[in-house]
Amino acid sequence: MAAEATVRAAAAAPASRLLLGHRPFPTPSLASRSRYAAAGRAAVAGPAAGLRPRPCPCPRSRRPRLSVVANAGNDRQVPLTDYRNIGIMAHIDAGKTTTTERVLYYTGRNYKIGEVHEGTATMDWMEQEQERGITITSAATTAFWNKHRINIIDTPGHVDFTLEVERALRVLDGAICLFDSVAGVEPQSETVWRQADKYGVPRICFVNKMDRLGANFFRTRDMIIANLGAKPLVIQLPIGSEDNFQGVVDLVRMKAIVWTGEELGAKFSYQDIPADLQEMAQDYKSQMMETIVELDDDVMESYLEGGEIDEETVKRLIRKGTISASFVPVLCGSAFKNKGVQPLLDAVVDYLPSPLDLPPMKGTDPEDPEVILERNPSDDEPFSGLAFKIMTDPFVGSLTFVRIYSGKLVAGSYVLNANKDKKERIGRLLEMHANSKEDITVAVAGDIVALAGLKDTITGETLSDPDKPVVLERMEFPDPVIKVAIEPKTKADADKMATGLIKLAQEDPSFHFSRDEETNQTVIEGMGELHLDIIVDRLKREFRVSILTCFICLHFVI
Repeated sequence: MAAEATVRAAAAAPASRLLLGHRPFPTPSLASRSRYAAAGRAAVAGPAAGLRPRPCPCPRSRRPRLSVVANAGNDRQVPLTDYRNIGIMAHIDAGKTTTTERVLYYTGRNYKIGEVHEGTATMDWMEQEQERGITITSAATTAFWNKHRINIIDTPGHVDFTLEVERALRVLDGAICLFDSVAGVEPQSETVWRQADKYGVPRICFVNKMDRLGANFFRTRDMIIANLGAKPLVIQLPIGSEDNFQGVVDLVRMKAIVWTGEELGAKFSYQDIPADLQEMAQDYKSQMMETIVELDDDVMESYLEGGEIDEETVKRLIRKGTISASFVPVLCGSAFKNKGVQPLLDAVVDYLPSPLDLPPMKGTDPEDPEVILERNPSDDEPFSGLAFKIMTDPFVGSLTFVRIYSGKLVAGSYVLNANKDKKERIGRLLEMHANSKEDITVAVAGDIVALAGLKDTITGETLSDPDKPVVLERMEFPDPVIKVAIEPKTKADADKMATGLIKLAQEDPSFHFSRDEETNQTVIEGMGELHLDIIVDRLKREFRVSILTCFICLHFVI
């Protein structure tokens, strides 16, 4: 009865109340009604009456024509040499998301700075992330700095979500490794460092939180040597620390960079190095030069003869050593206090590699795994890409994140899942900014995009040109370390729970579930207690499932 009353009330309500935010339609005059009637009769008559049929205004009719897009000339807007595909990795609470928020603000991607502790960070878009103040899932975005395109993946720092770091590093060309200047190198710092070593990812270090009580830049540098076995190359020195942290000394330019503290750190100035730091700066400058000149015999000879090495040569050698992993540049700052982020962006552009600086991506022939194939980072090569993440969007459905290594990808086209020998149609091609989406018609080598409409592709599988297939190296996923049993409260919850578990397992390869036929329990497995806690919370929120967690029943054979 209540529903019927609602329908009757809606029918009686004026149009202005039903169409919220719209003006009420005026009552048409007699002349207008006559014109509308004549137009209607002509429309029924169709082309015979001399009228041209109008195209349907529905979204389907506005889909791009593949032939037009494919022949649209140069689809690349940024040269591949100006691409930087990077990740930000660290131990939990080292300031990854805070740093990313400043990057988005200073590059003009965001008009305000989101804060983790306020639950307003752009990259922490999940409800659980905003409530807990931690990053749970990796998020992708794109920003521009000094005419360079920087594709960024912000990764979690908690050990339970180490898979997110693993699959991000698999598709990235470089990384920023953050350290808390108070805590130094922490356990998860070592884990993500080993993951970066595994995939040969060049990286730079950023010693963060220089404004905090107990901050010590040089102790952190020593821990990088002792705990990580790395060779840090100090290219910045802090000016003060804790409450007196004012800026940094740039050893490449031999200038002090000081932030005024106004306009959220957007303004800074280059000044002479403070007198009390000049001797230290000169010592570290000499150490830096002695390290980098070893990479070029001609430069070394000139340096030993007392010649002056220009700034561009210094940057070129630092870049060469970073990409070859001869050393790791070390910078410092305080992202939360808005100091040090712009020079960090300069370092990303100057020292981290573009796709062209790295070896071609290798794969195998699907029909003969013994045959090794290569894909160069070029738009003219056959298309190849790796699906590294699956995400369920409430409006779009399943989204497949893909790193494009070669060729072009056009919305509406078909690609081959080379692992399963199945064709997939690209329904929509999306550029992601955390959880917001922007439709694009074409993506090129070096891009990181999300694809809507794929039905058979899972994390770690290769998408390629149907005529020239290739299977790229798959990812390795860690095995679960903890398990718990869950029970639905009702039969309806059981059906929804099954759907939710399947979708969550597709998103997260480190999450497993199974049904114990003897105990009649559903057992879920994950990387830790927090991991499973988030899984259960997502089942309740996203899939509206009422469930209980319980101990796993053991059965014995006597």
